[in-house]
Amino acid sequence: EVQLVESGGGLVQPGGSLRLSCEASGNIHASTDCMGWFRHVQGKEREGIAAIYLGGGTTYYADSVKDRFTISQGNTENSAWLQMNSLKPEDTAMYYCAADSCTKILLLIGRSAQAYDYNYWGQGTQVTVSS
Repeated sequence: EVQLVESGGGLVQPGGSLRLSCEASGNIHASTDCMGWFRHVQGKEREGIAAIYLGGGTTYYADSVKDRFTISQGNTENSAWLQMNSLKPEDTAMYYCAADSCTKILLLIGRSAQAYDYNYWGQGTQVTVSS
């Protein structure tokens, strides 16, 4: 089993910044070579917003967050940060991370992850952008 722990969310004013952290542990499958960040707004489908290839650091972004968010590898092998700048009210969501094969995660960046068969979602971390 894999455990995902997200942290770093909170309340921030429009234009502000937050840095989210994701740590994956447990029985990480050998095919895991990407980490991704997803967000979910109540009443809407979960969407993939950023991913990083753990083998080389290549990053991928949804258009909605490109040039504002930066994903990077964390201090441990299966961890990742999401630096979020210039936050907008529409960024308000619960944010989740996943550790999986790039062949799965990269297909979801900028798209709905509703059909993503992932069994290890963590509790997520809430980001609220409001004045």
